[in-house]
Amino acid sequence: MRRREFIAGLRGAAAMVLTFLGPVRAQDLMRHLDLTSPDMTSAEMTRADVETALSSHQTNFNGKKLSGLDLSGLDLSAVELRAARLNKTKLVGAKLDRAVLDQAWLLGADLSHASLRNASMFGAQMQGAKLDDADLSHARIAADLTGASLVGAVLINADLGADMKNQSMGLMRAVLRSADLTRANLKGADLSRANLEYASLSHADLTGASLAALSSEVPSLYPPPSPRLIFPMQILRPHGL
Repeated sequence: MRRREFIAGLRGAAAMVLTFLGPVRAQDLMRHLDLTSPDMTSAEMTRADVETALSSHQTNFNGKKLSGLDLSGLDLSAVELRAARLNKTKLVGAKLDRAVLDQAWLLGADLSHASLRNASMFGAQMQGAKLDDADLSHARIAADLTGASLVGAVLINADLGADMKNQSMGLMRAVLRSADLTRANLKGADLSRANLEYASLSHADLTGASLAALSSEVPSLYPPPSPRLIFPMQILRPHGL
């Protein structure tokens, strides 16, 4: 058990380090990780095992290998999944409200239509994940969502901003590089210092969102934000307004 916890801790530390590195440095480090190893692609439980554990009120799945499973539609509310491996796991329509996904691996995971209200995704690796029409309202998201799809996702009052009080491991923030946020609802969301380089915000609703310190990344937003949106910062308004 101690060995498993130690290995899970290492995986969690690696996930967190990757999140706070710059895109280029993170990609370089990812090349040295064997993402095809059984530890990152296999599952130590079946869906039936997970259902049995949940029915027994088990909430601790920290460090579990659950990659490739189909857990769609399950109620995983308030479940702890710290440093768990959920790479390419299907969680379509799953309920993950208040779940703890800190330092978890969700590379290519499908969370379409899932509910992650008030969930915590601190240091999670979610590159290429699919969160179309997912509800992440009030969630804390300091995860790497590079290339992720969040089309129509609801992120009302979600916290994707940098943690300015704790920077011992670098700038802790959401990375949405090349992510698709088309038609996303970001009303009141905190995006301060988040990385939105080359992200698509077409027809997204940013009413009341905090976009502090995003000026250096605004020219890379593609396509340009819709003129109908309301921005709290004058410098973010498209030319001609």
